[in-house]
Amino acid sequence: MTRPTPADKQVTSLVRDATAAPSMHNAQPWFFRYLRRNRMFEIYADQARAMPHSDPQNRGLHIGCGAALLNLRVAVLHEGLHPETLLLPDPTTPSLVATVRLTDSAAGTSGLGALYPAIHRRHSSRYPFEDREIPRAVREELQAAADAEGATLTFPMSWHLQEVLELAHEAEARNITDHQTDEDLVRWTRTDAPSASAADDGVPYYAFGPRRRGGKTPVRDFAGSRRAPGRDAADFEYNPQMALVSTGYDRPEDWLRAGQAVERVLLLATLKGLACSFATQPLEWSDLRWPLRDPVTGTGYAQMLLRLGYGPQGPGAPRRPVPDVLDLQP
Repeated sequence: MTRPTPADKQVTSLVRDATAAPSMHNAQPWFFRYLRRNRMFEIYADQARAMPHSDPQNRGLHIGCGAALLNLRVAVLHEGLHPETLLLPDPTTPSLVATVRLTDSAAGTSGLGALYPAIHRRHSSRYPFEDREIPRAVREELQAAADAEGATLTFPMSWHLQEVLELAHEAEARNITDHQTDEDLVRWTRTDAPSASAADDGVPYYAFGPRRRGGKTPVRDFAGSRRAPGRDAADFEYNPQMALVSTGYDRPEDWLRAGQAVERVLLLATLKGLACSFATQPLEWSDLRWPLRDPVTGTGYAQMLLRLGYGPQGPGAPRRPVPDVLDLQP
């Protein structure tokens, strides 16, 4: 067996950082190939981890890969290197979503490397948040973070927020009776203690959070139709603070940009003391996704719905071992 070189250890560490990214149902739909000679990562979408019903176009899959790409860029900058990034570099290989070449120049970092401390602190929190408004200055910083990745972050207010919440609750109601949605949950969630501790992907029981007893906050019940004995119930926010990440177009490259924007926003939010979670339910139904768009301009495509606020950080979800997602090439 070839002994790992210091460079190989650095590559392994970078991939470990990249794979701390969030993904739909924590499916972790990515694979990394590192070409030593070119000092280049190739990032592939793992179609075996796709969700044909909840994510028929692989939009969410690309968003997850984009989030992992952003983490990789942050980690590379943290190492004092520069990530030369290309999205979808080979039209004949659509599963190759990005390449990242490592160079010694750290020009144009724009402070991205400063987000590194949040990579392993960021976890989805499915717990109630405080009734405390996010300061305007923090909102503006989060919006600038999304803008830097070619996406738009908006905070729905007033009647638009109510409409967004109604769409989310409509999606929740549909999911309760939708057999295929339940199949996705069964595949990617762990309700029994042995699998919760042994699995290296999916959402384990301990990360479900409490059932919603009251409040208007959109909360996905990861138990689905299954019983989860001993799980608590709680009152969630009646005035949740939601944020929409949108792009001007709706192509695979836009989904990748949205994923990078989402993760950049989440890392910055973590450093600002905010807790975060996702509300993807209305995005999984095509007729509910479209009305989420900006009501002022009537343009753009909603890519992700975030819930932000002050509250407990969620527990860390399991991660696949790096050797399972990394191929080292000459």
